[in-house]
Amino acid sequence: MTLRRLLIAAFALALAAAGPALARDLDHRLVLVTVDGLSWQEVFRGADPVRAADKTFVEDPAALKARFVEVPDRPRALTPFLHDVVARQGVLLGDRDHGGCAAVTNDMWFSYPGYNEILTGRVDPAIKSNEHGLSKNVTVLEWLNGRPEFRGKVRAVASWNVFDDILAAARSKLPVNAGWGTPASRTPTEVTLARLQGQTPRRWAGVRFDLFTHGYALETLKHDKPRVLFVSYGETDDFAHEGLYDQTLIAARRTDGFLGELWAALQADPAYAGKTTLIVTTDHGRGTDERTIAWKSHGKPQWPGSDQTWIAAIGPGIAPQTAPSKDCAGANQVAATGLQALGLDWKAFDPAAGAPLPIFKAAGRVSQP
Repeated sequence: MTLRRLLIAAFALALAAAGPALARDLDHRLVLVTVDGLSWQEVFRGADPVRAADKTFVEDPAALKARFVEVPDRPRALTPFLHDVVARQGVLLGDRDHGGCAAVTNDMWFSYPGYNEILTGRVDPAIKSNEHGLSKNVTVLEWLNGRPEFRGKVRAVASWNVFDDILAAARSKLPVNAGWGTPASRTPTEVTLARLQGQTPRRWAGVRFDLFTHGYALETLKHDKPRVLFVSYGETDDFAHEGLYDQTLIAARRTDGFLGELWAALQADPAYAGKTTLIVTTDHGRGTDERTIAWKSHGKPQWPGSDQTWIAAIGPGIAPQTAPSKDCAGANQVAATGLQALGLDWKAFDPAAGAPLPIFKAAGRVSQP
């Protein structure tokens, strides 16, 4: 065999050996989750002791005190997955008590504008109501679903029925499972979920209980194996609007458990393990002024501080425990951050969108913002 043929054969063998690894490197996955209206104060401070003792907002203060207040670490008692897993192995941004900052950049400070900003990377000043209707904006999910390598591999599961409009399901053809609507059941688990959901009393007309959203999300991962999954939980906001602080805390703890279950499912599945980034954030904060009822509401200008949010991320490309940036992390940066986690050029989506958060490893080393 000539030297030239030997070199060609050696190169072919090396390429064949590297091929699977290279394919794995390029096969990035993304799960983007939102927890509606969960404040940074609850995430980083835990339960508010004064509010938790107020019978105006709590049915059984003693029970709540034992579970969430008189504990060694209030934040970890409320959101243990965010603190014990994400904050240690990834990043948890927005702790204003320790130099962190995260916020929406829109001037509405409620849900539809917040979700539009998260999913498009831009503020749309035309969106002034949660009843805005069908969005004309292309979300990062719609854009990805239009790319050949992602077509048919993007899914959305949400508790709030307005996501049909936010994600423009009628136009984008993106599969959206939102609200109390029951999608076609394709597996025995989905048959059971649909039956139980149909038999469950409805507390809110447009928001189903997060348990069903979570069940559908897990089954979507198992059955469809999407490369990108968007999940939106809603109870933390709806219970807060009702002034039920005990149920708000319990919902926050339950949702943190859902996040842990999602992450465990991803790590147990070879299709996702080692190549999936999980990003978690919220669409707005809650009022922070001296009014005792401020925590129940949000929106500008009536409820100052409700633009303040938080962002969490964990995955193979995330630099663990990245220090807070001097700049405030914006909700408009989430879309580009997700695209960078997928190994894509975010500017190809929208060069005017917010740039990715500086939380990624670079050149084999941990990058600092």
